[in-house]
Amino acid sequence: MQKYTKLDKDQAALLLVDHQSGLISLVQDFTPDDFKNNIIALADIGKFFDLPTILTTSFDEGPNGPIVPEIEERFPDAPFIHRPGQINAWDNEDFVKAVEATGRKQLIIAGVVTDVCVAFVALSAVEAGYDVFVVTDASGTFNTTVQQAAWHRMQAAGCQLVNWFAVACELHRDWRNDMEGLGSLLSNHLPNYRNLMTRYAKIQEAKGN
Repeated sequence: MQKYTKLDKDQAALLLVDHQSGLISLVQDFTPDDFKNNIIALADIGKFFDLPTILTTSFDEGPNGPIVPEIEERFPDAPFIHRPGQINAWDNEDFVKAVEATGRKQLIIAGVVTDVCVAFVALSAVEAGYDVFVVTDASGTFNTTVQQAAWHRMQAAGCQLVNWFAVACELHRDWRNDMEGLGSLLSNHLPNYRNLMTRYAKIQEAKGN
């Protein structure tokens, strides 16, 4: 049985792999609106916790297309590895060097498509000795059959499968750290969560806080 390894904001780095305009059109296991929301939510989490973040694209001058602009806007100073052709980002020396330069041993990975761009990096990172957390709802592919096969393959190799909400909460650990800050982030991506924050604000107002 695999031990419970908790995500730690001081030990984790975020890898956003091939969230490109052309590749995203292949994603069918999530609706387009939900998938884009999940990607941006994960990016916002990376910013909120100040995680070292690495962006990479594959053959972005070809049909795969450029990176989703909202990601690049959030990380204008992050290492951005434009791979000339390697399908597995781990086969690119600059990408691996960028990962090593973070000094972090926990890697939070999401990308398109799940069974290739995500799985190949995740499996390579596990082999290299990293603790890998794959963000399932910010990674997409052709259909749920392909999705499930990719998830099983990565999980069998030792990757932990998580969703973006779980990543946020595990990094945060304690609501007393910054209730309003994280609550606002969650509200921006989960409309129903805004109800909680509205209620919380009313209670605080009634208390005179």
